[in-house]
Amino acid sequence: MATVGQHDPANSDKRRRMASHAARARLNREIKDLKKRIGEVVEAVLDGTQDRGRAAVAIQGFNSLRGVLELERRVRELDDLEARLAELEQANGNGKEKRWGT
Repeated sequence: MATVGQHDPANSDKRRRMASHAARARLNREIKDLKKRIGEVVEAVLDGTQDRGRAAVAIQGFNSLRGVLELERRVRELDDLEARLAELEQANGNGKEKRWGT
C-alpha cells in the first residue's frame, strides 16, 4: 500500500518532533499570557483600581490555570518518554514481548 508524504512511516519521528515543538510553543504562549494577566491584576491592586478581594479570587483562578498547564506539560513529557522507550524497545528487538525492567 502506498503512503503519501506526511503519512509515510519513515516520517513518524519527524512528525513527532514537529508536534512536540508545536505543543511547547503553545504552552509557552499560554505561560506568557498567564504571567501578563497576573501582572496586570497585581498592578491594578497596587494602583488602587482593583478591589483586593476580586484580585485574590482572580489570582486563585490563575493558580488553577497554572496547575492545568503543569499537568499538560507532564502528560506531554510522559507521552514523549513512552514513545521514545517504545522506539528503543523496537530497535533492540524486544518489541512488546519484553518490557524494560522486567
